[in-house]
Amino acid sequence: MTPVARLAVCACLTLTPAALVAQGGAVVPRVARVVRAGEVPTIDGRPTESVWQSAPLLGGFVQREPFEGQPATERTEVRFLYDDDFLYAAAWLYDREANAIVEGEVRRDVDVSEMDGIILVLDTFRDRQNAFLFGTSAGGIEYDAQVTREGEGGFSGNTTRQQAGAGGGLNLNWDGKWEVRTSRDSAGWYAEFRIPFATLRYAKAGPQEWGLNIVRFIRRRNEESVWSPLPRQFTHLRISMAGTLQGVSPPVQRPLQVTPYVLSATSRQFTPGAATHSTGEFGGDLKFGVTSSLALDLTYNTDFAQVEVDEQQVNLTRFNLFFPEKRPFFLENAGIFAVGTPQTVDLFFSRRVGISDNGTPVPIVGGGRLTGRAGGMQLGLLNIQTDGVGAIAPVNNSVGRVLKELPNRSRIGLFASHRRDTEGTPDGNTTLAVDGRLGVGTAWTFDGYAAQTTTDGALGTGYAYAASGAYLTRTWEGGLTYREVGEGFNPAMGFMERGANRFVSARVLYHIRTPGVRWFREFRPHITYRENFDLDWFTQTRFLHFDSHFEFANGSFFQLPAFNITREGLRAPFTIAPGVTIPAGSYTNAEWGFAYNSNLSAPVSVQGRIDLGGFYSGRRAGAQGTVNLRRGETFTAQLRYNYYDVTLPEGSFYTSVTGMRLSYAFTPRIYLQSLLQRNSRTGQFSSNVRLGWLGDAGTGLFVVVNDTEQMRPDWSPQDRAVMLKFTRQFELNR
Repeated sequence: MTPVARLAVCACLTLTPAALVAQGGAVVPRVARVVRAGEVPTIDGRPTESVWQSAPLLGGFVQREPFEGQPATERTEVRFLYDDDFLYAAAWLYDREANAIVEGEVRRDVDVSEMDGIILVLDTFRDRQNAFLFGTSAGGIEYDAQVTREGEGGFSGNTTRQQAGAGGGLNLNWDGKWEVRTSRDSAGWYAEFRIPFATLRYAKAGPQEWGLNIVRFIRRRNEESVWSPLPRQFTHLRISMAGTLQGVSPPVQRPLQVTPYVLSATSRQFTPGAATHSTGEFGGDLKFGVTSSLALDLTYNTDFAQVEVDEQQVNLTRFNLFFPEKRPFFLENAGIFAVGTPQTVDLFFSRRVGISDNGTPVPIVGGGRLTGRAGGMQLGLLNIQTDGVGAIAPVNNSVGRVLKELPNRSRIGLFASHRRDTEGTPDGNTTLAVDGRLGVGTAWTFDGYAAQTTTDGALGTGYAYAASGAYLTRTWEGGLTYREVGEGFNPAMGFMERGANRFVSARVLYHIRTPGVRWFREFRPHITYRENFDLDWFTQTRFLHFDSHFEFANGSFFQLPAFNITREGLRAPFTIAPGVTIPAGSYTNAEWGFAYNSNLSAPVSVQGRIDLGGFYSGRRAGAQGTVNLRRGETFTAQLRYNYYDVTLPEGSFYTSVTGMRLSYAFTPRIYLQSLLQRNSRTGQFSSNVRLGWLGDAGTGLFVVVNDTEQMRPDWSPQDRAVMLKFTRQFELNR
């Protein structure tokens, strides 16, 4: 072979950015191969064994941010191997300034983008919409998640949580059984992954192709580079643009996993005549692989003592607040059951199972969940039985979901839920819905759903429907939405922010990049309009927003004082605080808002917002601020303060919530965390302290202390509980 020919071959194998652009400028997804391992590699974070050299090299990473399509500033190399039980991956993350690598916090599922990290994206069904994520940082954390519908509709709780809540399209609370190790030297850092095929779901056994992308974060430059190129308007959750991993040949899998727990708890309510109450319980979960793509989960006497308490919120509206789900059993495969408008009209909201309307836990006797794929469709079935507590009757909760994915990010689905009391009067509620998405090209998406509910004892049925369109390019974002919720619409297993209403919204945003200014990234001027009406078009709430965001190269951000025009319509008087009632009428106001955050990867960072302006018949001044402190990779602290001072002709009042979160990670799997909260409205001070020693898949030993103190009229204890829980996962057929 001539030198010129050798040079051409090397160029093709390296796949430089120029080679990734087809005729007409379209991005060509990349192709990689995985080969069978001749010997089992040792997972120690030092990929020096010769077996790795037998695997094809994946390189040529390109930037998604900040300079789309340009070569990554540091070299990244990844290789894949597999055997009968595991998929292996090794990553060489070279760095010419290795002493500047940001290790970040060493806690499971912490935000990898705020440190030097890497994420593997595995679309095991090659459906171009769903995937598993496995990631780590230079400090060796375990980061895993499930992606459904390319992350659309997802939300995750505060990423400083030990167990972040999630639902919809990105499920951070999914904890699989796998292993990762990292190491560092003067040339950069390295990672080795071992992922059991039993942890994954895939269509069949034998040779097949999976979707694949790999993302690397270099935090000091706020740089994100990818193996298979992505336009900057999309994140790595854009599964439809992933590359291809060829040659993988997983085995037939029928995993049988049992995860029992034992719990000892002591609690006391400090009321006259109340005694200390001690209990001992046991229960657990069983997972069985019906097929390689379909899993059955059974649960008995389900307990969530180890889950963090909710963050308290300030509510100055007359509508319901949304609190995210955090309980792991309900979060696994949660995305398949998500239908409706997230956090506004959710047809299934798992917090309605096992938690009463006032937040009181309700015992879960048991139940089951069947999720996965059958007949070319996604399938989800859930049935949970809860016990009665006081005036709360035992309830059976059933949910069914079928979803067919179509080309170009499109899909159509059916949903049904039924909730009924199992003692006394057999009251029941049924929800039926159809939903879908149509993708047009890469920029346009159109979504819609229609639903109806029937409630025993109520006349007729309730309805809801919505339609929306969105446009997204690297420079423009826009969207239109119309939604209507009729009288009597009552998804008993869902979440409704407000009752019957019509909703209209429109939004347009323009990205202005400044490539010649290295310390600045972009301007984002935008206009947003949204309005809720009663069914006769009487305005409930109007919001017209004019703003521009300023984002800097290091991730810090602020917005110009945003100008908002608001309107609130009251058909009846509204008691907003004790002794303060606002008369019926319509109130139009103007307000200013300012939001900011510094570089959140720095050892000390701040974020928050300020709101000033008219409010109903008077004025409101509010501030929300958070100070974050990180010392090394082990200790983090966060102080959060929300404050509103309201002055009205009908009366004045203020309300505030103060929260402090402290966390110390002894290792990536051993942590001590506390959440302290003070609420001026309720006059309560609460604390939640948790010690966790994690095993595989989020199991382990947990010690939890909860305490609530009443601050008024005198400081006194209200209730206190101490819990010790141990849970472990066993694989019975391996």
